[in-house]
Amino acid sequence: MTAAPVRVMFLVTEDWYFCSHRLGLALSLAAKGMEVAVACRVDRHGEDIEKAGLRLYPLPWKRRSLNPLRLTASVWRIWRAYRRFRPDIVHHVALKPVLLGSLAARLAGVRHVVNAVAGLGFVFSSPSLRARFLKVVMTMAFRLLLDGRRFRTIVQNDDDGKVLESRGIVAHDHLMVIRGAGVDLDRFRPTPEPPGPVRAVMVSRMIREKGVRELVEAARLLHARGVPVRIVLAGTPDPENPTAIPEAMLNAWAREGVIDYLGHVNDVPTLWQRSHIGVLPSYYGEGVPLALIEAAAAGRPLIAADGPGLRDITRPGESGLLVPPRDAVALALAIEMLVKDSAMRTHLGAGARHLAEMAFGSGAVFEATLAVYRDLLDPRYSPPARRP
Repeated sequence: MTAAPVRVMFLVTEDWYFCSHRLGLALSLAAKGMEVAVACRVDRHGEDIEKAGLRLYPLPWKRRSLNPLRLTASVWRIWRAYRRFRPDIVHHVALKPVLLGSLAARLAGVRHVVNAVAGLGFVFSSPSLRARFLKVVMTMAFRLLLDGRRFRTIVQNDDDGKVLESRGIVAHDHLMVIRGAGVDLDRFRPTPEPPGPVRAVMVSRMIREKGVRELVEAARLLHARGVPVRIVLAGTPDPENPTAIPEAMLNAWAREGVIDYLGHVNDVPTLWQRSHIGVLPSYYGEGVPLALIEAAAAGRPLIAADGPGLRDITRPGESGLLVPPRDAVALALAIEMLVKDSAMRTHLGAGARHLAEMAFGSGAVFEATLAVYRDLLDPRYSPPARRP
């Protein structure tokens, strides 16, 4: 008699996020004979998830809503999805799914819980009164919900792990570091630099904390100095985020002539082939940004703000340049340095690709995640995911 397949259910906020960051992992698990389901808000990618052979449980929730009645309704809907699918493991991704999903998992009697903290985000990085209040509330809730013998927490960088441990949220033995969501090293491959003016590209949601305004200001400074570079923004505003940059403003900046605004880009590998530098001056509270990992895999040098997760992939002298957060002048100087030094771009681009191969490939990330599952299901089977 064959054993029943392990049933894994992902809980994420948005269908697009699951497809861009976790679909590869889900398909890898399915290829190993597991039954995989996804609970998320469905917008335009539900059909893609179902065509991939995964079971889909739509959740009509809003990422930014803190209304107690809506939060209670969300917990009930998650609980109902868990009771219907009856997973052996639930895998929560990002802070809100971690919080609400952990509560629903306890109520539904789910025995094994993986909480993936993909960056500490606005709540733990912003100095605003709202963020500080939420930090206190979430810390108390996390202490009650996240730790336990059958719970494991995955962070993407050491800084976030230290925060969770220092606040008494997660015990050291229940905390694993898996750096990023993994990149397909065959899909993102190094190519020679394209001809023409140097293009420095930022792939991101268009929200304030990603450093969009600082990059635009840096573009103005470079334009005023006559530096031959095109600053390119690829991505769309996030309507769920209160600091989203309006589409009208992005288009106005493009009309001003200091940036090129592409909006959403489906073919990101080709975008990096047509670019020279990857930029992300974020001060958001990142995990390890997938956009920079993909740029590194494509052999492009990186420029990023010096912050948690960003410095894991952007290593000075090896893969890129770090600048102080919120500093448009320093950002402009770093871009100018790479624009004027093609040899440095080549050196850092090669180092970025090597780093992606050594630490951020999807195969290694998937295996490390599977090791966490095995540790939960049978501690004798394999050790927890290593701390790279």
